[in-house]
Amino acid sequence: MALAQLNNPTCSKTQLHSSQLSFLSRTLPRQYNCTFAPLHRTQHGRITCSVAPNQVQAPAAQSQDPKSKPDCYGVFCLTYDLKAEEETKSWKKLINIAVSGAAGMISNHLLFKVVISIDPYEVFQDAEWALLIGAKPRGPGVERAALLDINGQIFAEQGKALNAVASRNVKVIVVGNPCNTNALICLKNAPNIPAKNFHALTRLDENRAKCQLALKAGVFYDKVSNMTIWGNHSTTQVPDFLNARIDGLPVKEVIKDQKWLEEEFTEKVQKRGGVLIQKWGRSSAASTSVSIVDAIRSLITPTPEGDWFSTGVYTTGNPYGIAEDIVFSMPCRSKASGDGDYELVKDVIFDDYLRQKLAKSEAELLAEKKCVAHLTGEGIAVCDLPGDTMLPGEM
Repeated sequence: MALAQLNNPTCSKTQLHSSQLSFLSRTLPRQYNCTFAPLHRTQHGRITCSVAPNQVQAPAAQSQDPKSKPDCYGVFCLTYDLKAEEETKSWKKLINIAVSGAAGMISNHLLFKVVISIDPYEVFQDAEWALLIGAKPRGPGVERAALLDINGQIFAEQGKALNAVASRNVKVIVVGNPCNTNALICLKNAPNIPAKNFHALTRLDENRAKCQLALKAGVFYDKVSNMTIWGNHSTTQVPDFLNARIDGLPVKEVIKDQKWLEEEFTEKVQKRGGVLIQKWGRSSAASTSVSIVDAIRSLITPTPEGDWFSTGVYTTGNPYGIAEDIVFSMPCRSKASGDGDYELVKDVIFDDYLRQKLAKSEAELLAEKKCVAHLTGEGIAVCDLPGDTMLPGEM
């Protein structure tokens, strides 16, 4: 693993007074292994990234004249818009961001200027957000159990590094697949960090589901709300049309074709990643980056009244009857604190169809958990996986 670091210009009372990390591409990123941490020991903001060891080092970022145009790094921009003599108490603290897989296609849509390093313990130092993107994609002939082991070792090591040097309240978003079980491995190797701080990225699936419903209903995307992706980020995932709404109305009152909802809609969402791989020969990158932005934004912005978002989180103590001690995508609401905290939504309804679909995804995750027991400290691994539901080459 190689790591990349980006230094922000210094901000002091005699110089800029304003360093705002603003976010393009709808606010914040999606499927990257990144960590954000406020700087207590230094005045410099820092972005650190990990990439494959055979990648070429990109040029280091340069400090820029505050009078010039803002310098941008993928979806991140540094802007300076206050006069030197101005001060304000509304500034947000500078943060540290760590990114793994920084030379991959997804990171190319997030960050362009980086300095390479190879030490995760350096990258995750004091990090308050970690976007864990880097993982080995599945190639031809690679068994799913083998991929679980290969990538599981990556996330076990990253969990240990986070546990050792990151902020005690670091928020972790796992993008590298199989992301649910990788998130479980990571949190099991970071016992000093709250388990609820670990997320598996399922926002890309939520965005795809909203798009399909909007197209069918003939409305804009932003008219679809209360969309939940339940379960694993695989073809067993469950896009929940029972609780979703279109323009404030239950989906089933707007789209009355039950067969389309249960079959075509559900299958399109579950297999969309595979369709893109077949079309392009690789998994999606830009849409994944956008979903990372959406996921972080949803966690740091109070959720609109009555709405919610999807994220894969630790199930222990969940109100839905889902098996404990796995990472399962569920509906969440962010709290007003804006620090990444959230709560599970209790006011959802279930029918027999939804329960049946959830049970299938739950069984798959329980089987994956047994397959990585050697990486979570729970004994000898036993792999008896159900039907292969991870699409070849999927990130």
